[in-house]
Amino acid sequence: MEKYKVDWRQLNSFCSMENFDFETTKELRPLKDIIGQDRAVKSLEFGLKMNKKGYNIYISGLSGTGRSSYSESIARSYAENMSTPQDWVYVYNFKHPDKPKALGMEAGLGRQFKKDIESMIEQIRNEIIMAFRSTEYESKKTELVKDYQKKNQEMLKKLNEIAAQYGFMFKETEHGLVTIPLVEDRPMSQEEYENLSAEKMDELREKSNELSLKTFEHFNEIKDLEEQLRRKVKKLDEKTGYDVINYYIKKLLNRYNHRKEIREYINEMERDIVENIHRFRKGEDSSQEKGSAFFIKKSGDDHFHLRYKVNLLVDHSETKHAPIINENNPTFYNLMGAIEYKNEMGALKTDFTQIKAGSLHMANGGFLLLHTREILLQPYAWDTLKRALKTNEINIENLSQQMGLIVTSSLKPEPIPLDIKVILIGDAYTYSLLYALDEDFKKLFKIMADFDTEMSRDQENMEKMAAFIATHCEEVGLKDFDRSAVCRVIQYSSRLADHQEKLTSRFSQVVEVLYEADQWATEDYSDTVAVEHVDKSIEERIYRNNKYEEKLNELFQDGTLLMDVTGNKTGQINGLVVMGSGQHSFGKPSRITVTTYRGKPGIINIEREVAKSGPIHSKGVYVLSGYLGKKYAQEHPISLSVSISFEQNYSMIDGDSASSTELYGILSSISNVPIKQSIAVTGSVNQNGEIQPIGGVNEKIEGFFDVCKRMGFTGDQGVIIPKQNMKNLMLKDEVVEAVKDGEFHIYAISHVEEGIEILTGVPAGTEDENGNYPEGTINAMVRSRLKRIHKEDSKKANDSKDA
Repeated sequence: MEKYKVDWRQLNSFCSMENFDFETTKELRPLKDIIGQDRAVKSLEFGLKMNKKGYNIYISGLSGTGRSSYSESIARSYAENMSTPQDWVYVYNFKHPDKPKALGMEAGLGRQFKKDIESMIEQIRNEIIMAFRSTEYESKKTELVKDYQKKNQEMLKKLNEIAAQYGFMFKETEHGLVTIPLVEDRPMSQEEYENLSAEKMDELREKSNELSLKTFEHFNEIKDLEEQLRRKVKKLDEKTGYDVINYYIKKLLNRYNHRKEIREYINEMERDIVENIHRFRKGEDSSQEKGSAFFIKKSGDDHFHLRYKVNLLVDHSETKHAPIINENNPTFYNLMGAIEYKNEMGALKTDFTQIKAGSLHMANGGFLLLHTREILLQPYAWDTLKRALKTNEINIENLSQQMGLIVTSSLKPEPIPLDIKVILIGDAYTYSLLYALDEDFKKLFKIMADFDTEMSRDQENMEKMAAFIATHCEEVGLKDFDRSAVCRVIQYSSRLADHQEKLTSRFSQVVEVLYEADQWATEDYSDTVAVEHVDKSIEERIYRNNKYEEKLNELFQDGTLLMDVTGNKTGQINGLVVMGSGQHSFGKPSRITVTTYRGKPGIINIEREVAKSGPIHSKGVYVLSGYLGKKYAQEHPISLSVSISFEQNYSMIDGDSASSTELYGILSSISNVPIKQSIAVTGSVNQNGEIQPIGGVNEKIEGFFDVCKRMGFTGDQGVIIPKQNMKNLMLKDEVVEAVKDGEFHIYAISHVEEGIEILTGVPAGTEDENGNYPEGTINAMVRSRLKRIHKEDSKKANDSKDA
């Protein structure tokens, strides 16, 4: 058995302080790049350089690998060398009011444009009021009115001359011209009119009708005079208004002449102001409508003048380069922007000034970082993002319209061209699902940057890890780490990677230890962080999270959970499983019992029978049938039932790491050779009896070690592991010391026959040229019993036929 024992020096990959030539991390230059992610970095850099459609980037990796922070960092470095994108404003569409216009302009010009337009409107409003109150305007208007009145009086005189012939006269009233009967060349009084006989009334009525026919054309001429006056006054008003605004319009056109869309808007605005000049003649009405304490109603003119506002949607006046937006809450509206509504007297209303920008607007011309989980959980957000990337434009829509709900009033803003690089951050599983099930995804996200969870533990990466520690000390204000502390952090990093030749690249877990070690150094009044502070932080992290593990170990110690760590038992063996409680995972020994008896051939997996066995564990049990059949049933079938049970297990079991353990129990039960209870086993087995590697080897070894420690070391206890898992050994110092002192042992094997020899002290036995195993070996005893059972069963079957 000695040849299978693992030397204590192989149980951990110790980091020597001789690897470094510094005393503390204060001497190191801070790290600028990410460590151990060459493949992901190259993919990410290539994706950032590609400016073709569809070359958006999917960042794949586990949380804590630096995928988010590095993606943002490298995107920022690229953005700093890119030009600042355009400002965008929404303005009123004078031709189609429900379709606000989008105007793009140089960075910083949007704020100035808004200021220029709104300042101009304010000045125009004041100057137009003054212009219409001026003596010049009043004089011109008075001339028009006098000319009209003169012609009107002449026309009235003609009408009265005609009316006199019929015994009437025309009189001007607020309702227009009316006819009045004459009596002795004077107007008839109301009393005289009422005293007229019916015959006289008919006569007056007949003459009035004749007069109406006679003066019809003259009345039309009077209406023409009125219309001419209105046209002339309107023309005068428009000219007066135009004279006021022309200066400001020319000034605007000179400033924004280089943008065709802006020129067109300014010209349209000028025409609209002139056509609605009467709206500017009134002074600003600041009075509030009485009768309600809850509503303040804007005057019609105030609401009208909103059309001359400028909605500055995207303002890059203070932006020095291309934008980088990290959207942590990618709802439909946060991405695409929104049209907000105001409640006016119970009715929902909106206008173009209520259009709000989304992340796509703010990141346009730069980079947008999104997390896959967040955007997939938001209704309509994912489909809307894809549509924007496919069409290269941002359409601001109301979600209620997509859902078929009715709104009081709605707008359809002009789409804004989209030029953006989206960096989507998620995991490998989500990437696979999207790639397989979403046709658009593979067309829009052609670059995948895969962040690894581990990296090589070579000298270069160890030095980078030391620089990484130095960087955090400088950036966060931690105490400097000495060489011993750095070495211990590197060892802990290898433990997290479960590999002697690897370091973890899930840096968030390492950073937590740095922070906590700094705190323990502070409490120890130490100027630097030393190895004991790192050890303390690791121990305390375990202590905070291992209550469940401690409770289980207490149950083993007091006998509630049955476990033998001494003696020998037939058909009974100690398996090992890994359990977890949040941040902490640990190993737990589990008693596995096997019984064999005559019955229906096959293996009964009790866990499977009660639905407590996962698919991989069940597969492992079927593999055992293959091994037994190949090894012992070449000449005759196995007429034996086998029952396997994980004792005192009340939860689901999955994985095949206990398959070799179960096989040892079966061989022990069939051969009736007892197994040493001082040795626990882990390892998967295939149908050829080869031992295969498993996960959680450190936790499993330490789990059995802790139970043995509580129940008392005998010097015989240990664990059998697959030989391939030796490179994964990063055991805690306590276990290494126990192995060094001979109190505990680790055995590494590559075949099940090596394991059965360690467990029973009996050789497995090698088949000779005649296919026989040496007497007294495990294989010989197993085959002998199976052969005997088969003969007895065959004899009984024959006797039954004869009877």
